[in-house]
Parts: sequence; C-alpha cells; structure tokens
Amino acid sequence: MVMGYTEEKLNSLDKETIIQLFLAQQEQLRQIDQNLQLVLEQLADQKRRRFGRSSEKHETEGQIAFMEVDGTIVFFNEAEAVAAESADDSLEEVPRQRPKKKRGKREEDLKGLPVIVVEHSMEEKELEQRFGQGGWKQLPDEIYRRYRFTPAKVEVEEHHVKVYAGKKTEEVVKAPHPGCLLKGSLVSPSLEAAVMNAKYVNAVPLYRQEQEFARYGLHISRQNMANWTIQCAERYLAVLYDHLHEAMYHYHVLQADETPVLVNKDGRPAGAKSYMWVYRTGQMYEGRQIILYEYQKTRNASHPREFLRGFSGICVTDGYQVYHTVEKEREDLKIAGCWSHARRRYDEAVKALPKAKQKDSRAYLALTMIQAIYREEKQLKGLPAEERRDRRQRSVRPLVEAYFAWIKENLPKVPQKSKTWEGFQYSIHQERYLKVFLDDGEVPMDNNAAEQSIRGFCIGKKNWVMIDTVAGAKASAIIYSIAETAKANGLKPYDYFEHLLTEIPKHLDDTDRGFLEDLLPWSPNLPANCRKSGKEK
Repeated sequence: MVMGYTEEKLNSLDKETIIQLFLAQQEQLRQIDQNLQLVLEQLADQKRRRFGRSSEKHETEGQIAFMEVDGTIVFFNEAEAVAAESADDSLEEVPRQRPKKKRGKREEDLKGLPVIVVEHSMEEKELEQRFGQGGWKQLPDEIYRRYRFTPAKVEVEEHHVKVYAGKKTEEVVKAPHPGCLLKGSLVSPSLEAAVMNAKYVNAVPLYRQEQEFARYGLHISRQNMANWTIQCAERYLAVLYDHLHEAMYHYHVLQADETPVLVNKDGRPAGAKSYMWVYRTGQMYEGRQIILYEYQKTRNASHPREFLRGFSGICVTDGYQVYHTVEKEREDLKIAGCWSHARRRYDEAVKALPKAKQKDSRAYLALTMIQAIYREEKQLKGLPAEERRDRRQRSVRPLVEAYFAWIKENLPKVPQKSKTWEGFQYSIHQERYLKVFLDDGEVPMDNNAAEQSIRGFCIGKKNWVMIDTVAGAKASAIIYSIAETAKANGLKPYDYFEHLLTEIPKHLDDTDRGFLEDLLPWSPNLPANCRKSGKEK
C-alpha cells in the first residue's frame, strides 16, 4: 500500500528520509508496472488462443544468426552482413520468373486408379453418307479422361455351402468356407473395416455412420457397431497389436506423448480424466514405423514404466516429469527433450506483445536462436546417423551452447512469471535432455512426430467427445494403433483392416504366431490393394 503524504508532512522530513521514500515508491511503481505487463501478456495470450491463429511459424527479415564475441552473444542479420560485404557491387534488378509447371502431374494423379474405357464411335452408314462408300479411314483415337465416383453400396452376401453325405455311411461333409467373423452376427470383414475406417481414420462418430448406412438401406444400430468393433479389436487386432509392441523393443529410439480423454463408465466420478498414451518409433527411421496407443486411467509413471519395460535406448518426450522418474530407475533408458516445446513459450510471449515491440523483445531473440538451430539441423536431413551426429557436433552444438549461455545471462533481466521467464526456466531445467540429440544421430530434435501421431485421435475426440466404456477405450487404442501404423507405412487403412479381419480369424488356433509376419505393414506378402499409389504416399 502506498502511504499518502501532505506537503506539510513532507517539509518536516529530513533529506535522507525523503530519498528513502522516493526509492521505495519507485520500486513499488516498478513492481506495479511489471505486474501490469504480466496481466496484459496474459490477456493478449487468452485473446490469441480464442480468436487468433494457432501457427507457431516464426518469420524474420532475412536470416538472423548469432555468435559469441569477447564473451558476449551478438546477433546480426545475415542479409545485412552480405549486403555490407558487397556494397560496391552494382545492383541489377532480376525479373521474377514463374516456377515451371511440373510435367506429368496429371499422369501421376491418375496413376494406380482403375481405368474404365468408354468407346464412342460412329456407325458405318453415317460415315458413308459423309465421305462416300470406302471414302474414309480411321485415325488414332482422341482420348480424354474424367474422374468417376461410385457411391458406396451395400449388398447381402449369401453363402451357399454345399453339404454332402455318404450313401453307405452317415458321414456328412461341408464344402470349405470362411467362418463367421462374429458368431450369430451379419457383420463381415468389409463392413467392420468400413466402420473402423470411418470412425478411427475419418473421425465419423457411430451415430452419423448409423444415419449414413440407413440412406443405403442398411439399418444397423450404433450399439451393434460398437459391440462389433470392441469384439473384433479384442479377438483379432489385439494379436497384431501385441506383436507390434514386441517389435518396438528392437528399435534404439522411441517417442512418446499423451492426451486426456473422458470415459463415461470407468467407475470414477463424472468428468474424471483418463489418458491416451502414444508411443512410436523414432521419426529418423526410414520405413517400418510403429505407432501404438495405450489407454490408461491416470497419467502417472507406472504406465510408461510398464509399457517400456522391455525397451532399452532413448525415448524422446515433451519434458513431462514421469518419464524422468522412469529414467532414474533404469540405467538402460535415456530421455531426450523436445525443442519444439522449448520454443513454444517464447512464441506465446512474442504474440502477446504489440507488433511494434515484438522484434525488440528477448523472447523474439530466443525464438531466432532456436530457429538458427533448426536451420542447421535441416541441412542434415537424409544423412546416415553417424554422419549426422558428427555434423551436429561441428555445426549445431556451438549454436546450442550459445543459446544456453545467453538465456542464463538474461534470466535475471526478465520479469518473473512472464512467458519469456517461463521459457528460460523450461530450457534451463531441460538442458540435459535438450542436448541428448547432439550425441546421437538417430534422435530427432523434437517430439513433433509423436504429437502428429496422436492428432488423429484428438480430431476424433472433438466429434465424439467421450468414450462410453473402458472396454471401448482399450479397443479404440488398438484400432487407432493399427490405423496410424498403416498410414505411417503407406497403407490404405480400410483395405488393411479388411485384410486383417479376413486373415487373422483363420489362424487364431495356431500355436505358432509366425503368420503375423505376413500381416505386418511392411510385409511384401500384403495384397497390392492395401498399398497407396505413388501419388498418395
């Protein structure tokens, strides 16, 4: 509270007291101004979250670089530096060239699609009337193409199984035939694949599928579809899910993330949060990607501890403490951090500022430094892991070390609890984890791939809001895993679902699980229709 002084009282005070009062009130004003700036930043951030764009793209005029000069981090604009070096060169305006249109694009678009040839001809009588008898010859066809869309249709597949009996014995045999997917149910692999593809790939809730099927004359309830889906996931797809889980342990780098989900009937009070965890193989690996979801009621360390029990290597995460807890318990597990999360608070801080002040802020400079690190890392894309590691040591590590030196130097200069201060604190606390990628060429800089792998679930969640039962949540985790793994390996989820639901039931009684190798997303024995065309990949 600021004390009030009258002119008479001030005149009665000695010089030293007045100076102390002035300094105290100056400090109070500084604190008030700092608190005001924090409130304005929070208001601007809330406004941006509600009405603004969600992109974190950071643009600079030219490329900003930084270096250490006499112990101080110095920033400069590369465009300005180059201009200064070539100031004597004559400037010649170069006309802007339009990018050349890519040749063969249409052919690439049509590649892989079935072609139906439609003939258009003239009758011989009509030709003779025009040219006279024998006065014409046929030239090469003029060909043009159009896309044709055939709407979905529903048919009843009626199987007639021939039954035979011996004339001299009572033996009865039936012709070989596929068994029912679910006993006593009309569901087929093609229909269940359509339900799964619609919900778990295209985010169409079951009630909307129920309406759409009815338009085609198929009257099935959402309850039936839910029961089919849960049973097929538990009986058939779970077998492949477990096989993929075991295969995941053979990789050196994994990535992990988690997102909340509401489950209606989980034995807890309404509104209690559950979580869908996602684990995937490192994004640096070419091909043979595995993406697995796991439903759990909580977000505690016991879940990654159990899921990663058979894994030895590096797991990239967003800095959530439970992963670090598991790391401390094991010598064969290392956690790597996410630079995308490190930059996020700076991005929020910059967007909360008036445009005129953005480029003068420390948050903007921090973003610029991280952008420079990403720019160097981008140059290493496609290199073998060993070479990438060596190049990181030479070109990326100096930038990373300069960034940490700069934020530690500037931490005392920013208001506490501000977004910039939070960004500095996050990076400092995560420094050890953010540097892991420098020493291993298989480790990515960020955890964006895991976030992208869980995006399909988040989009679907907006449409169906909550999952009804724990069984439904576990089934959803299995089906999302198969769908996302299929997409990551260039497969068409619908055709892959149908193939799995056709083949797995044939082998459930097999003691040897070798048949699963032929069903993996990268198996050369998969039917050709499961794979996307070159354009779709």
